[in-house]
Amino acid sequence: MNQQSTDLLRNARRIVVKVGSSLVTNEGRGLDEAAIGLWCAQLSALAADKREVVMVSSGAIAEGMKRLGWTTRPKEIHELQAAAAVGQMGLAQMYETKLREHGLGSAQVLLTHADLADRERYLNARSTLLTLLQLGVVPVINENDTVVNDEIKFGDNDTLGALVANLVEADAYIILTDQKGLFTADPRNDPNAKFVSVAKAGDSELEKMAGGAGSSIGKGGMITKILAAKRAAGSGASTVIAWGREPNALVRLTQGEALGTLLVAQTAKNQARKQWIADHLQLAGGVLVDNGAAARLREGKASLLPIGMVGVTGEFSRGDVIAIIDAQGQEIGRGLANYASAEARLICRKASAEFEALLGYTGEPEMVHKNNLVLKK
Repeated sequence: MNQQSTDLLRNARRIVVKVGSSLVTNEGRGLDEAAIGLWCAQLSALAADKREVVMVSSGAIAEGMKRLGWTTRPKEIHELQAAAAVGQMGLAQMYETKLREHGLGSAQVLLTHADLADRERYLNARSTLLTLLQLGVVPVINENDTVVNDEIKFGDNDTLGALVANLVEADAYIILTDQKGLFTADPRNDPNAKFVSVAKAGDSELEKMAGGAGSSIGKGGMITKILAAKRAAGSGASTVIAWGREPNALVRLTQGEALGTLLVAQTAKNQARKQWIADHLQLAGGVLVDNGAAARLREGKASLLPIGMVGVTGEFSRGDVIAIIDAQGQEIGRGLANYASAEARLICRKASAEFEALLGYTGEPEMVHKNNLVLKK
């Protein structure tokens, strides 16, 4: 790897880490307490280095199978759901115990792909995770396999980790697996397979190199990791695929050491989302702002606060793309609304301290956060 590549991990301040079932459960023999303890010690070291970390952990179904005495992964949906329900208890308890030993708080977050497909639920999940990170708590995320049929059938935590990386605007996504990284072919079958140390995320050649699932315990394989890296790259997060048993792998990676396969994102962070916002042809509504708010927004460093809003047009929901219109009726920008139109009308010209009395709850202080704001050129 070149210096620029290793700097990607050294400079990463917000990181999503995903560990697979075979690692977490020691190839299905039950939760590997020692291994989870080592990862949690590394998470503590990253936190001490002022980094924010989200853990996406497989293992609930595998742990449930062990507790139920099953040696073969069942195919019936209701049995998979039962295994997930049983195993999730042990998985959350283990992370809580091991993180607490290092002075870190933890939070269990169960997500489905549907949660991230619905814009309002997406924003709710994002707000929760960002709040946990601000509080110094490590979110431990798993798919909500207990209640969602198609996630057990088609979902995998490699993809979920990539979606979470997009959700929290992570700088890097680290996938810890039972393989050293990506090879040009399956090294178990091809003695001429060469190791890939660095490549561009999304390169179609990578998908040709990746094979199928290699474990009877987990559901994914190298192909799911390659596709997950492509998805994470859409929001600017580069991905590392590394061996989970590598001593102190997380710390060494963030110190710039070349471990595993680095798949470099070609899209600048935030660029993809802002382009999506700018490309909206039809908007459900907008907000009118005073001259002071318009001037601050045009400087490109401020969020839109409700106190600078003088009116609301149209009907829109939280998470919709809306127009921001100045006193002369010109659209100066657009962005993602943190409040629906009915709520926005109530908080026009109001300070955030008044939101609870007006809305019955306290939400974000901004109508549109600067990270979700695109100015007209």
